[in-house]
Amino acid sequence: MFCSIELDRTLCLTLSIKSPIVFPMNKLPPEKRAQILGMMAEGMSLRSITRLMKVGKNTLARLVADAGQAFAEYQDEHFTKLPCKRLQVDEIWSFVYAKAKNVPENKIGEAGDCWVWTAIDADTKLVPSFYLGNRSAECANAFMQDLKSRLAGRAQITSDGLKAYVQAVEGAFGADVDFAQLVKIYGDTSEGQKRYSPAECVGLSGGGCMSNIIRSPTIPRKCRAMCANFMGMLTSKIAKVFLSLF
Repeated sequence: MFCSIELDRTLCLTLSIKSPIVFPMNKLPPEKRAQILGMMAEGMSLRSITRLMKVGKNTLARLVADAGQAFAEYQDEHFTKLPCKRLQVDEIWSFVYAKAKNVPENKIGEAGDCWVWTAIDADTKLVPSFYLGNRSAECANAFMQDLKSRLAGRAQITSDGLKAYVQAVEGAFGADVDFAQLVKIYGDTSEGQKRYSPAECVGLSGGGCMSNIIRSPTIPRKCRAMCANFMGMLTSKIAKVFLSLF
């Protein structure tokens, strides 16, 4: 039976009789979850979704975490033995909570700069692998090992001029890969446009490469242009999602 004395009600919460007054947490119905995830996929910020769907921001943050775990499990189960032949790898900068120079002491190690490593297939636009971390050789190795585990056979891989890719690709694929680095050459921009406008790409040059390189300039250029468009779209979506979490 419940405690009849007002003073003892707080003590009752630690006893077995507390169960009748503890209710399960409310959960969003599957239809609403699907609608919210669709809005995120279209690039809508979490703040906008909270206003339109009338749900709390903390609820959306939990949904993002749950969906990320479900997506990762699906990817590990189904993204195996992929017949990808032409892949472009690239990395894009973002930040969590604040940029590295503005991170308060109590959030060091939990916030700051982060890099999203992605691989995209030139023929199907599939992203077989991605990795979130810093821009170190360790992360490059982990990213390439994950990409290797998802491919069925030999592939051509094109990257930018980051030196960490050379050892990472060789360590993961050995000689069973066609790998090339393509470096963009940018021209000068006027002083008033440096902050808001990217410099114009005036040419391309080959960087470090492995022995089994495909020396066709057409394929790498298509890969680079396709990946640049994808990374530009990804930049906008990452900014909207991460910045709206705080």
